[in-house]
Amino acid sequence: MNPWLAIALLALVMCACENDPAEVAALNAKLNTSVERAEKVKIIYSDSAVVRVIISGPVMLSYLDSSEPRQEFPDGVHVDFFGPNREKTGELTARYGLRMERKGQVVVRDSVVWESVKQEKLETEELIWDEKTAKVYTQKFVRITRPDEIIYGYGLRANQDFSEARINAVEGRIKVDDPGQTNQ
Repeated sequence: MNPWLAIALLALVMCACENDPAEVAALNAKLNTSVERAEKVKIIYSDSAVVRVIISGPVMLSYLDSSEPRQEFPDGVHVDFFGPNREKTGELTARYGLRMERKGQVVVRDSVVWESVKQEKLETEELIWDEKTAKVYTQKFVRITRPDEIIYGYGLRANQDFSEARINAVEGRIKVDDPGQTNQ
């Protein structure tokens, strides 16, 4: 083969390859995402020196990605809620939790249980809290247990303290005469 032809072909091949700078930047951002890992986490949120929420979990991963910062609780999360007089008003547990900072949204999944001090209990597979609107919702199956009734159906929309809640498609309502039955 002519050595000049080989050099020309090599130069042509080298000039033909070009990467889109935007694609390269996006790939670098994904590869350079820093993740902080914390174990036995306890986060306390307060308002005017009054504790409002305590979040705890065995592991928290904090993704420091500038385009999508988020905190993930891959091994479960427990949340205690407190009223303005420092009294505990309820608690939530789930096997998975994710807070997306930019969206202002918290998603808990897998065996989600919320219980109030008023003996109310909500069970579902997914619950989404919108921090901006102070609303909680899901499209999944829900079961609400109160001392005198059990309501179940699909979809829920409520304010964040669950003082007002509406099931979108009620499938059934069971009146409970013996309050001991609700624990089954």
